[in-house]
Amino acid sequence: MSTPNLSSTTPAPAAPSVWRAPQLSRRWWPVFLRNLLVWRKLAIPSLVGNIAEPLMWLVAFGYGMGALVGHITVDGPEGSVQVPYILFLASGSICMSAMNAASFEALYSAFSRMHVQKTWDGIMNAPVGLDDVVLAEMLWAAFKAAFTVTAILGVMLALGISHSPKLALAWCVLLAVGITFSSIALIFNALAQGYDFFTYYFTLVLTPMMFLSGIFFPREQLPGVVQLISAALPLTNAVALVRPLFMDRWPDQVLLHGGLLLAYTVAAFWLALGLTRRRFKA
Repeated sequence: MSTPNLSSTTPAPAAPSVWRAPQLSRRWWPVFLRNLLVWRKLAIPSLVGNIAEPLMWLVAFGYGMGALVGHITVDGPEGSVQVPYILFLASGSICMSAMNAASFEALYSAFSRMHVQKTWDGIMNAPVGLDDVVLAEMLWAAFKAAFTVTAILGVMLALGISHSPKLALAWCVLLAVGITFSSIALIFNALAQGYDFFTYYFTLVLTPMMFLSGIFFPREQLPGVVQLISAALPLTNAVALVRPLFMDRWPDQVLLHGGLLLAYTVAAFWLALGLTRRRFKA
């Protein structure tokens, strides 16, 4: 009696979903370290490039427009307070700097390593999974943002814009801001077919967010409907946490603002990971 051929009747195992839970390990660290070793040769030019633009914003608007505006009223849990415009601007623009630095690294540099140079493919020939590579890229972009804001904070301290001891806590918040915007940027990195695609993200997402998040003027000046939209933006919540610390005050509604940033980070990283898996068919 012949043995039945079971192989033809056994169904093939289903491919795992690209939206499955992240499968992370400590193998992200060598990928992070690799990026650090490559970048340290260009650390000084990178520093100059990252802080030049925010410092120009600060000087042009902070000192130029600040001379016309003088002081500006800021509301908080302890009541309204008059602060110099340059302090108001500095506490918002440093959040913008963290956003831009993290986004640029997670877009242009990560796309170069993923698509142009095929660095990710080479890394995954080692026992390193795609999930760990994406995590390493997110944390690396956040590190670049932290590096940038550290340099800008140093300049602000030298200029005497703020000497609040709470700036150390503000640095921790800015690191979290870098993580949030790195995760969001990796979504567009996974969707891009070329560098030109990132122009849409900067023009249609980051630039409107920059003007609606209370960096240059209080959000209370916006129309009511726009204020509601603005309140949900991640940059708005970042500014709401950082600005009071620059003023040596404690931020209001910490759990709300921090919770929204955390929700953006988790959702964006999961979405970016799923889209990247689909791109690599992993």
